Amino acid sequence: MSSTTFAELGVPTPITDVLERDGKTSAFPIQVDTLPDTLAGRDVLGRGRTGSGKTLAFSIPLAARLGAGRAKARPGRPRALILAPTRELATQIDAVVAPLAAAYGMRTATIFGGVSQRRQEQALSRGVDIVVACPGRLEDLMGQGHVSLDAVEVTVLDEADHMADLGFLPGVTRIMSKTPQRGQRLLFSATLDNGVDKLVKRFLSDPILHSVDDASSPVEAMTHHVFHVDGADAKKDVVHALASGTGRRILFTRTKHQAKRLARQLTAAGIPAVELQGNLSQAARDRNLAAFSGGGVRVLVATDVAARGVHVDGIELVVHVDPPAEHKAYLHRSGRTARAGSAGDVVTVVMPEQRKETEQLLRKAKITVRPQAVNAASSPVTRLVGEVAPHVAPTQAAAPQSHHTSHPGDGRSAGGSRPGRGRRSGGRGRAQGSSSTTAQGQGRQARGQGGAKAGGSANRAQGASKTTGTGASSGGAAAFSARGGSGSGRRRSR
Repeated sequence: MSSTTFAELGVPTPITDVLERDGKTSAFPIQVDTLPDTLAGRDVLGRGRTGSGKTLAFSIPLAARLGAGRAKARPGRPRALILAPTRELATQIDAVVAPLAAAYGMRTATIFGGVSQRRQEQALSRGVDIVVACPGRLEDLMGQGHVSLDAVEVTVLDEADHMADLGFLPGVTRIMSKTPQRGQRLLFSATLDNGVDKLVKRFLSDPILHSVDDASSPVEAMTHHVFHVDGADAKKDVVHALASGTGRRILFTRTKHQAKRLARQLTAAGIPAVELQGNLSQAARDRNLAAFSGGGVRVLVATDVAARGVHVDGIELVVHVDPPAEHKAYLHRSGRTARAGSAGDVVTVVMPEQRKETEQLLRKAKITVRPQAVNAASSPVTRLVGEVAPHVAPTQAAAPQSHHTSHPGDGRSAGGSRPGRGRRSGGRGRAQGSSSTTAQGQGRQARGQGGAKAGGSANRAQGASKTTGTGASSGGAAAFSARGGSGSGRRRSR
């Protein structure tokens, strides 16, 4: 299948130059579908899973429209507004849109709670073209008279369904009602439930719907595994083994306390890890996320605060250390891997008393997978680790200061190497002789928009089977990996 370039979609040269310098040359399906309409000034409703390329899909037309207008930003009166549900997502959206805005000499600013608002006030008073904001802090600043939305030409609402899940829709409604009705409005969401449809009807004018997959349709390049363990000790060993691979991986826990404790346990065991949970200060969250996204630390232990707000390319593995409470959370957590055309694996570790509820959860998520009874040495586990590494018990670990470690409240980290583990280069070491069911071009395209993948995660999609038969296992354990869904259909309608 031939790829479509951004220039062919009508993206202006100043923006394509920025994209090309960043290695982004070919557009993803949601970008191919939406850009002709968004660049033409139409209101657009974009539906697609997280990781499908939505951020660039709305950042490009926003920067192009404002850049063509050449108007000068006035103090406290931004020309464009992007609303996001979490601080992490707002920061990452700004990282995408800021270089595009800079191509036209425009400035951006982020607005969210958890930090002093003084710098945000100062940025607004100097005049910014594009504001990326979370609803709560933005409403505070509006009420204090620091910002007015009457000059907004383009309004973007990203992850509207997550806004609804967090109870933000009343605030979003109040904010959007303050933007000019004549302005262009773009809404991106994985689903249209929980009141999102009411936002569409009220604020979008004759919108064009572009749908690339659905939130409930599992990613083809994502392989799901369910590992049954027989007790707490076995679970701990399996989780430590899965965390010890060389590529980026996210481990999800249900509570903030569990995330903090597991990150410390892994670090003490010679597996540098950082945590991301609600009790950390914003500065600590930023530092830990930067350490993870920059490659200094390969393991992130997170609560659901990270399930929708963290977009980091090259995550090879997501581990549900604790199965989530409901199926939407499972899909959102799992969506941290297999992003933007890349492949990835998802593991759910299940204790005996969790088996029935996990079975029900996966049925609702439309995931079909055969559970496997495992321990840390089982072949289904070691294949995901990518190397046969000795388990390092906490009592055998070197002094904690020799590793990357996270301290709640300040996010400081210390550098070091992992003891007792050999390096490995290249892919994951899948079973030999397996057939490829993931297009080889996916890894190359993923690198084109997401940068180099850590630990060879993009390359392992080439020539590595996503369904492993009984012959691939040792010790009599039959490995089974399942892909859900039947592909990605695209629909365009008015």
